[in-house]
Amino acid sequence: MPIYSYAGYTPVVDPTAFVHPTATLIGDAIVGPRCYVGPGASMRGDFGRVELRAGANLQDNCVMHTFPGRIALVEENGHVGHGAVLHGCHVGSGALIGIGAVIMDNVVIGEHALVAAMSFVKEGMQVPPRVLVAGVPARVVRELTVTEVDWKSSGTLQYQELARRSLAEMRECVPLAAQEAGRPVREAGSRPLSETRGKAP
Repeated sequence: MPIYSYAGYTPVVDPTAFVHPTATLIGDAIVGPRCYVGPGASMRGDFGRVELRAGANLQDNCVMHTFPGRIALVEENGHVGHGAVLHGCHVGSGALIGIGAVIMDNVVIGEHALVAAMSFVKEGMQVPPRVLVAGVPARVVRELTVTEVDWKSSGTLQYQELARRSLAEMRECVPLAAQEAGRPVREAGSRPLSETRGKAP
């Protein structure tokens, strides 16, 4: 995988974390235990520190970066959806950043909060715990239900299991020329939120 030391800093990856071979880690980048870093993700610790704490995930094509001397942090069990951009922000424990969302500098996302897909969270916003944030620019929409918080927690557990299995099973291979007869669709256990409570955020 592309991992680069820079300015005296070498990235740190816990042995129980999975970092996809196409992800890029530079400088002061720290990946904690049981984390998952997906294909094409970029953790640029060339100016300041970028850090994923235990059990967090940073999915495909996400970017983490920050200004010099600052920290971009995803706390324990944080969940960052495909293509999201985190710049100089603090994502609290158990929070979810939706697909394609942009989180700007000095933002604090409270514990177990949910930022809806494609939202733009402008610089300095302080998001309370356990709320839904959505829009461009983002605003607090409402408090989350217990069902929604549990749904998010279940999804994060799926990514922790994905990290474990990817370390054990994922290997580069040559593709098959044709699909096998009767090839089943893999069941992983999680479902879209709309199927859990009847309406997506």
